[in-house]
Amino acid sequence: MKILLRDVRIVNPQSESRGDVVIEDGKIKGCSDAGGRRAADIRIDGEGRIAMPGFIDVHIQGAGGADVLDAHPRALRDIARECATHGVTGFLATTIYRPNGDNEHIANVVECSRGDLEAAQLLGIHIEGPFISAQRRGMINPSYIAVPSIGLFDQILNECKGQLRMMTIAPELPGAGPVIERMLSNQVIPSLGHSSANYEQTLDALRWGVSHVTHLYNTMPPMHHRSPGPIPAILMSSHVTAQIISDGIHIHPAMIRLTAHNLGEDRCVLITDGMRALGLPDGEYEYDGRTFTSSGGAARYVDGTLVGTTLGMNELGKRFLDFTGWGLTALAKAASMNPARLLRLDRSKGSIEAGKDGDVVIMNPDLTVWMTIVKGRIVYDQSQTNAS
Repeated sequence: MKILLRDVRIVNPQSESRGDVVIEDGKIKGCSDAGGRRAADIRIDGEGRIAMPGFIDVHIQGAGGADVLDAHPRALRDIARECATHGVTGFLATTIYRPNGDNEHIANVVECSRGDLEAAQLLGIHIEGPFISAQRRGMINPSYIAVPSIGLFDQILNECKGQLRMMTIAPELPGAGPVIERMLSNQVIPSLGHSSANYEQTLDALRWGVSHVTHLYNTMPPMHHRSPGPIPAILMSSHVTAQIISDGIHIHPAMIRLTAHNLGEDRCVLITDGMRALGLPDGEYEYDGRTFTSSGGAARYVDGTLVGTTLGMNELGKRFLDFTGWGLTALAKAASMNPARLLRLDRSKGSIEAGKDGDVVIMNPDLTVWMTIVKGRIVYDQSQTNAS
């Protein structure tokens, strides 16, 4: 199958141009100047629309009325379909682990990873916890928290059957250091988060090999001039990447701008932290047996605790550009290349280049999604959706 994308504005992490993109047998065949006659099974006239490498969301719990915790193949398919409508071509199924309870949802993700969701690609599992601070647990049930131990980590790793890509951990907890070392030796990304770590403990974690941060600022101590906490250590490092929820609610717009300009374009990783209400109307929904309210793009428990977003990646990307003043190439980094590099997938994803996967999102000038292509397959088409 050969797809020809004609006359698109090709936005890559390092550059942009206007031309054609050819995708053949699931891979990008190449890019060229617009015009000319080329044979193709499917010809799509982009009419100057924006073509970017597909977005990768490393932190999403649910979308389209479904949640990873639903522990059913249909839930993962619904999440993948909703992701595709927002330009996401790959995602980590993000969830919790119950140290003394049912983890059928983990087994379900493992099983679904062996198949094709026919939408955004399931790239693995991200577990928030169980080695987190009880004081910074956010929406995570206290019964899902455990003392860091290599034994429990190995149990989780075994249950994930090769699909565990990332685990959020509080490095200040006793026993965290050896667990982080074990994560790294098993190619699992240790991500600092849900943590009460101070400045010195954060520096220790960076020396141990931690190089990524879960939803920066949220569920961690704020910065203070006499008690700096983890944030200066993160911002002043030269290599640590950080997840940013750019809705303007989880982080104030001014702080998003300040943070982005401190981290730089290569260290920002946009995430949705999406919930089952992502893509659905405002109203009441449920997460892990508790009711939350979706309003204005934010999900909150009754007590006001933020539990995630209900905005799609393209919507958050637009706000990110509005808040930072950056251009589209920066979005291609923060939503595509940087997460691809984080997951060690940048040889196959993260840019529109010959030989890479045919993962492309085509957007209108206002960054609404017009079409999403995953490995050379059209999985979302706005025109078809509107027609139906």
